[in-house]
Parts: sequence; structure tokens; C-alpha cells
Amino acid sequence: MNSVDASEHYELGATDLAPSLLTIVIDTNPHAWALLENSLPLTKAIANILVFINAHLACNYANEVAVVASHTQKASWLYPSPKADTDGDIAMGDTPTRHNKYRPFRLVEEQITRNLQALMDSTTPSHLQGNTSTMLAGALTLALSHINRRTIAWADEHGGANLKDAAAEGSSSGPSNRYSASNEDERLQSRILVVSVSGSSDSAHQYIPVMNSIFACQRLHIPIDVCKLSGDAVFLQQASDATKGVYMALTEPRGLLQYLMMAFLPDQRSRRHLVLPTRVDVDFRAACFCHRRVVDVGFVCSICLSIFCEPPPGSDCMTCGTHLDIGDYNSRPALLPRRKKKKKKVNGASGATTPLSMSTPTPTPGS
Repeated sequence: MNSVDASEHYELGATDLAPSLLTIVIDTNPHAWALLENSLPLTKAIANILVFINAHLACNYANEVAVVASHTQKASWLYPSPKADTDGDIAMGDTPTRHNKYRPFRLVEEQITRNLQALMDSTTPSHLQGNTSTMLAGALTLALSHINRRTIAWADEHGGANLKDAAAEGSSSGPSNRYSASNEDERLQSRILVVSVSGSSDSAHQYIPVMNSIFACQRLHIPIDVCKLSGDAVFLQQASDATKGVYMALTEPRGLLQYLMMAFLPDQRSRRHLVLPTRVDVDFRAACFCHRRVVDVGFVCSICLSIFCEPPPGSDCMTCGTHLDIGDYNSRPALLPRRKKKKKKVNGASGATTPLSMSTPTPTPGS
């Protein structure tokens, strides 16, 4: 009980849930977005994603967000900007200040639009010529590094404090000190959302680094949600299934905002009480290590589990050098002549056979 106003709002504030960190990976491949120009242009998609980000920040004033662009030649930060000041603010320049907008919403919107415009301006025709893939592996690596950095900072700030100490420090040091990491539920909840428009064949050459990122998220209990606007992606299906995330391939891209708000807004704690959309027909095919092709049947090294679509040169594993015992692969099998059936001999006469005897029918009663 507080001695000043006889209220318990300080103690109740200590039981607030820890914030959630949402890291969004946006596929900015110009080739793929050109195919969606009539239904969902990139500018409208970014506007929908900004509304979704504002909803995430509005759920909890301490929620955090990070946005990474997966472009053709590199993966780039859209928010937070690498050139931001130490206090988190950015130089406004000639941009007019809008006082009627919530400041966190304004900062996120201005940084994302400015950095995305700079990324598109730096893209030259030589970057797009003959390159239709997107740097998904690099974007996932940037997302994981940011989550790791924020998790360590959160543990250093709140890991040693219990609920009573956090409540005492909350009135003087700020609201972020109210949370405690002693409870498993009261820790920074992190998740990744991938907004993808590229096909599965475009990222097959990044199979190994993408799978390494998926295994890292699986070990750290970081779900990977996938919002597929066009086509289908084999590796993103596996990423969502392995990390217990949500995978949705949109049939109507114009409803992007509705899908984001209804399926991808709840965090891990809220999802325990919800029935999430699931996918039962997950494609578990892998890409070969030699040609980066998605294969149904291949050769697997028994030592390092490398996958090959065809026998490697010299039957030696290209990863660990182990000699593979493939045998007589691709050779024609030996065919044996069919044996002729011999006729049975009866009463010593060669070739004479007895005719088949007809069985006597059962007599009917009264005959």
C-alpha cells in the first residue's frame, strides 16, 4: 500500500508482461514485386506493414520492432537506422514535423521510408541483370544478431532483479525496470516475420545458411512466421514448421493488412490461447549441395549428411572428402533367360498327359 495516495498501482505495475520484439524481414526483390504490380504494389504493401507495426507497438508501450530488407544484392537495415543518434532519434532535415502523430509511430515510418528509398535508389540495372534471387540468408542473420543483442541487453538490465526490486526501481529509473527475467514468462519475447514474394528456386543456392538460421531459431525458441504473397517456398515452409510459427500463402494479396492483423499480430503468450492456422502439407524436400537444386531423391553422405543429386566426381563427398560406396549405379541390370516349363510324363509315355477328370456332381435329393 502506497503511503502517499493509499493505492497499489506501483506494485501492480511490477506484474506487467515483458515486451515483445518483432523483427520483420521484407522481401524487396524488384523482379518479384513487378509481377504483383496490378494486385499489390510495393508502396501499398509497405503502407500496410506500417499499420501492422503501429498495432504491434500499441499492444504494449515497451514493445520493440526491427525491419530488415532482403534485397537482390544485399540485406539492409530499414529500422532501426544504423545512422540513428545515440538517443534513438534521427536527423529530421527538411522533413516537416507532424505534431499530431504518436512519436514512436512517426520515427518508425520516417526511418523505414527513408532507408527503403535509399536502398531502391542505390540499386542499379547491373544489380538486377541476371539476378532474380533475394538475400534471405543475410536478412535472417541480421535479424538473429539483433535479437541476440537485445536479449543480452534485456538480461543485463533485468536479469538480476526480482519483482520487489523492479517495482522499487520502476518509479525512479523508468518503466522498463519493472520487468523481471526470473520468471520464464517475464522475459523478452522475440519472433521473426518474413514477408516473401520470391519463389523457392530463387533461394535454393542459399540452402545451407538458411537452414543454419532455422536451426538457430529452433534452438533459441524463436518462431519464424511466413506471409507468402506469391508462389510457394519450400525452405520457408520448413522454417515455419520447425520453429512452430505460422505459414500462410495468401490467395488474395490485396488483403495483406487483414492477414497481418488477424494471424501474425499475437505474440507467443497470446498464441497459447488461440487456434493458429496450420499447414499439414509441408514440403520437406532439400536442396543438393552440388548444384543447389531441390530434389526428391538423392545421394546422402553417411558421414556429414551432405545431399547430392548425382554421384559426385570420383564418388568422393564434396564436403568432407569421404569416399562413397555407390556401387554399380546407373548400370543396366543383368537379365537371366526365362526357364521353360517341362510337361509331366504319364505311364512312361513321353509327352502323353491324362485329360482332366470332371468331378461327379452331387446328386439332388429324390433323383
